[in-house]
Amino acid sequence: MTQEDDALRREIRDWIAREAPRDWRTASTHEAFVASQRSWFAKLVAAGYAVPHWPREWPGGGRSLAEQKIIYEELARADTPRLLLSFVSTYHAFATLAECASAQQRSHYLPRILEGETWCQGFSEPGAGSDLAAIRSRAERRGDVYVVSGQKVWSTMAQYADMCLLLVRTSADGPKQAGLTYLLMDMRLPGVSVRPIHQIQGDEEFAEIFLDEVEIPVAQRVGEEGAGWAVAQATLASERGLTLMELSYRMRGAMVRLSEAVHAAGRTCDAGVLRKLGALATRVDAVCALADRFLQKRMDEDERVGDASIVKLAYSRCLRAWTDLGVELADLAGQMHAPITFGDLNSGNWMADFMNSYAWTIAGGSDEVQRNIIAERMLGMPREPKNWITEAGQ
Repeated sequence: MTQEDDALRREIRDWIAREAPRDWRTASTHEAFVASQRSWFAKLVAAGYAVPHWPREWPGGGRSLAEQKIIYEELARADTPRLLLSFVSTYHAFATLAECASAQQRSHYLPRILEGETWCQGFSEPGAGSDLAAIRSRAERRGDVYVVSGQKVWSTMAQYADMCLLLVRTSADGPKQAGLTYLLMDMRLPGVSVRPIHQIQGDEEFAEIFLDEVEIPVAQRVGEEGAGWAVAQATLASERGLTLMELSYRMRGAMVRLSEAVHAAGRTCDAGVLRKLGALATRVDAVCALADRFLQKRMDEDERVGDASIVKLAYSRCLRAWTDLGVELADLAGQMHAPITFGDLNSGNWMADFMNSYAWTIAGGSDEVQRNIIAERMLGMPREPKNWITEAGQ
């Protein structure tokens, strides 16, 4: 770390001590959670800490990877709220607009993101989750508009979004990927309806989007018609790297909750519990070390396909173990009476955290997908056959 890095760390620690919200975990409704998220994002934008990965011309942008690491590490260490509401806006929407959109689209939308405009992502469908090439939501061009009908699912915070990154099918000819087109959709257009998905732990982080003859201007297309698959890859690539590092640091910072749970349960002399806590602390540190190594590889321009998959797989499995120990310590009373904290993975409501941890073995690419990437792309093992045939020929 350089003297400048140390100065940045002190600067952000001082700022967090003054500005970080203290009661954000007490939000008992989705409305209170959303209001808290908007307020915290506005503070980070004003201070120059919200979008350090954006170019230098934006407030707080142009930071080196080392500086970004410091910012996310300190925000995690201080247990500040995760920016769940604006995550798609500042990562997915930004990456898509910066890499693939026209200059006019960038100049129109990027300032609005920093002003608080919220985006969601309309990719997955009931019959097209991991396989985006199977998308069936149809867009037909009629003059200066595309008329879109279909359904999207698992769209994070879509019920609060102003805009949507929408992947649709404009052609059924040729390879499935070649028929996809990428649109920017105003969520207030006639024919757009949103239905939140009530999850098992009481949260409503995701929603379904229903599209009924929605007219989207052709000017809102990103790239050429039929080039949506390539644009979507730019969107999805934005999930890698610093996001995993931040989540790993947040899990390490939340270890204090497990320690508090050990004391609250009167298990400080329970050798079995202490052994599990020690093993978990080592495992969490290992995940953070993997995330640090990943970042160093990116800084050294030595990143390989599959490096991010290693971190993602290690994090998702460790999160399951982290919440499993919390459920054991909380016992029945903790499972039944602890309040839900919206938008956080390490809330201290152990049963809610435990159930939510299973989503992270699927979201961003399932554990099975990550293992295939590591095996095939890094270790050079044979690719999994597309169609399995039994000895009986069935």
